[in-house]
Amino acid sequence: MADNILELFNPQTKSLAFRVVSFDDAGYFSDLNKYNYFSLTLILQGEGSVTADVSGFSFNQNSLMCFSLYQPFKITANGELKGIMVNFHTEFFCLHKHRHEVSCNGVLFNNIYESPVINLNEEEKQSLLTTIIGLKTAMSQPGTAQLELLISYLKILLINASRIKIEQRHPQDMRLEKEPDALNILKDAIEQHFKTLHSPGEYAELLNMSIATLNRLSKKYFNKTLSNLIADRIIIEAKRQLYLTAKPVKLIAFELGFNDEFYFSRFFKGHVGISPQFFRDTVGVDQENA
Repeated sequence: MADNILELFNPQTKSLAFRVVSFDDAGYFSDLNKYNYFSLTLILQGEGSVTADVSGFSFNQNSLMCFSLYQPFKITANGELKGIMVNFHTEFFCLHKHRHEVSCNGVLFNNIYESPVINLNEEEKQSLLTTIIGLKTAMSQPGTAQLELLISYLKILLINASRIKIEQRHPQDMRLEKEPDALNILKDAIEQHFKTLHSPGEYAELLNMSIATLNRLSKKYFNKTLSNLIADRIIIEAKRQLYLTAKPVKLIAFELGFNDEFYFSRFFKGHVGISPQFFRDTVGVDQENA
């Protein structure tokens, strides 16, 4: 289990605001985890597989895994597993508020089209590890400037991790298989129509392609069915609206193409594991944007 845990709690709500966990086996991740905060897990030793939402991915030593608010994940190791996990709540650090400084939303988090696993070379791993060690040092030395120091280190961690992932999207080896044009057409269609088109058949008709072809593309390149891909996109927008606005759940449901608030709530709970209202209650509302 965890070797050591450093935690910081919100003095008003008494809920977890920030945490750094060092672990030396996979016991910490043996159950399906769903947190009301963001998670970055740096794997220093070990390899295995991770299930995120409904998709499975492999990971090796020297990798970083990133999970969003209430995103279900489970890590299974093939033997030893050592690393460090960083958790932060939106009340501690709001990605939306700092979006111009830290452009990681849609890169590290809430990215339905890419694996949550980032493979690291030795230099990249050491860079991230050095920053996390700085976080641990700041956590263990309380003081008047502790909060500012922690946020500064967290920004550096998110910026560097985002940079690494973005650079890996454009490999130098142009011999690697190029994504088919149909894939980009599908992604564009989902981004444009996910609020009104909810079924694979509607996208098949829109793109004049068979459901089988679209499913094959989705499974090959996104590691999920087309139905899961569409649902994931709806859920990301639902979470965004629940956090960034004070709109009633009924209005959010309507704007996402659900005429029945209760059907939307069941849809949300079926994919997230909690109700929309519970999500809002435990994640909070960004008052500056509500």
